[in-house]
Amino acid sequence: MNSTIKDIIARRSVKKYLDKPVETELVEQVAKAGTYAPTGMNSQSPIIIAVTNKEMRDRLSRINLEIVVGKNLTTTSGHNDPFYGAPVVLVVLAKKEVGTRIYDGSLVMENMMIAAQSLGLGSCWIHRAKETFELEEGKKILKELGISGEYEGIGNCILGYAAPDALKPQNPRKDDYIVWVK
Repeated sequence: MNSTIKDIIARRSVKKYLDKPVETELVEQVAKAGTYAPTGMNSQSPIIIAVTNKEMRDRLSRINLEIVVGKNLTTTSGHNDPFYGAPVVLVVLAKKEVGTRIYDGSLVMENMMIAAQSLGLGSCWIHRAKETFELEEGKKILKELGISGEYEGIGNCILGYAAPDALKPQNPRKDDYIVWVK
């Protein structure tokens, strides 16, 4: 089996990270892999906001948490960081007018998660990017970053070094996952 397929099979959603920054070069490599995802008619409708700034990362986490649980800021499980302590958030958005935006952005997310695995990083897709950037505060963030145009949030790809106890065994694949037509 080649290394790409091994990385696909080995990748897990990591929900606990070491308190250790990720080297800029690794974040750049993961984001670059995202830019090579296929897009409908090569529209390249997605953009990636690479967040390594702790204040912005925490701001996005707070917005995400408010969407989930309201202003209480604590989930029923007591967890208060939807980004699970990951130091990096790669936010994927795509142009609203492009009909394939959700598919395009989803492929960007997958490319980045596989790239992270290949580089020894943990990752996880965190939802609510759509809701985040529909809020006035989300729109304000885009404006602060100089991003103009109409974008829809697709997902948040969190990155970091997985805590040793974060990696869970792989669940078996269901028996009827592949239907052969020979």
